[in-house]
Amino acid sequence: MKKVWIIVLGLTSMGLSAQKRWSLRECVDYAVEHNLQVIQNEYSKQIQDSNLKIAKNNYLPSVSASVGNTVSFGQASLGTGSIRNDRFSNNANLGADILVYNNGRLEKTIRKTEFDVEASQYDIETIKNDISLQIAQQYLTTLLNKEIVKISQAAVENAQKQADRAKITTQVGTTAQTILAEADAGLAREKQNLKTAEINVGRSLFALAQLLQLNEYKDFDVEDVSVSDQLSPQLKSVDEVLTTAYENQPQVKAAESRIKSAEAQTEVTKTAFWPTITASAGIGSFYNNLLNAQDERVFFPQYKDNFGQNAGVSINIPIFNKGITKLQVEQSKINENIAKATLEQQKQTVRQNVQKAQFDVDANYEIFLSAVEAEKSTKLALDFADKSYVAGRTTIYDVNVARNNYANAQGSVAQAKFNYLFSLKLLNFYAGIPLSL
Repeated sequence: MKKVWIIVLGLTSMGLSAQKRWSLRECVDYAVEHNLQVIQNEYSKQIQDSNLKIAKNNYLPSVSASVGNTVSFGQASLGTGSIRNDRFSNNANLGADILVYNNGRLEKTIRKTEFDVEASQYDIETIKNDISLQIAQQYLTTLLNKEIVKISQAAVENAQKQADRAKITTQVGTTAQTILAEADAGLAREKQNLKTAEINVGRSLFALAQLLQLNEYKDFDVEDVSVSDQLSPQLKSVDEVLTTAYENQPQVKAAESRIKSAEAQTEVTKTAFWPTITASAGIGSFYNNLLNAQDERVFFPQYKDNFGQNAGVSINIPIFNKGITKLQVEQSKINENIAKATLEQQKQTVRQNVQKAQFDVDANYEIFLSAVEAEKSTKLALDFADKSYVAGRTTIYDVNVARNNYANAQGSVAQAKFNYLFSLKLLNFYAGIPLSL
């Protein structure tokens, strides 16, 4: 028996674990960590990091070694005749060269690559922000649908009470059979509305699980967050939000970094107009043996005797390369203009998004206030209809209409509340306030 209880408790704990409810913060954190688009851009960032390491390593000298062996057989010319020349030779060399001067090309390349690294990091942050906003919107949609379920459940309870009362009054003969039929029909309609609301919750949870890219979604659920009906208007102006957004939004920062990268690339390209000075040094030796000679040379002593060193400095002065460098500089300047236009485009997008969010905040707040007033009026109308029906002054049809109007008004309040909440969260997000509930 003890083993049975252990198994039951174990299964119960597994069920509780499977029914974990996700918070908005958990959803956002999970999405930005596991989203494939984020992962793909992180790989792109790693490539830029490698490019930066390559650019810095160009300061180091290049060192190379070579070893060669040659065997030849046959006659070789000697004056007007020839001589047998069977020969084996071996050589080994070690050399290094380093760039001494190129008008700062290495330093400018490093600076350009650093801006590319910055831009790629901002690209990752932009994707994370986009995903976070999608998660927040779908999360709030799920909470809205859950609230509509509660409204529908209350409507079903009221309809059930009305149907029970109509059943009693019909049985005792105080009301006609049509009253009971209409009460049952009203209850059936409310149950249908409840089922539709429950399906909408499942649909929104499924959509949220898809955004999170979860493999298992059937047991997925979110926390039941209580959202207050006491909403306050947004106090920050559009200009204040825009100032913060221009300073902090990663898509704007990425565009600024790409302008700096394009300008740095122009400077890199201009270095091709200047001379390049390279220093080199090397050591080497060789072994040479005539195979048909009487005296065979010993390998290591000959290597010691033939050991040599060399050092040199070379200057490469560009004179004419068909005007290609000049054209490349012009192309780099065009890329600068493209990057500047992209920045203005990103700022325009941010400005439009902020203005739309501000408009939605103001509009949704007014809609919310109107919806609250409508809810109060329809609740009062429902109370009067109930009392009048009990007193026999109105019909059950009037009560059903009043109850439907009240349920619709409650749904409108919930819709307006969550629409306002999302638009406010979006505006605060551009103002630098993290997403939260």
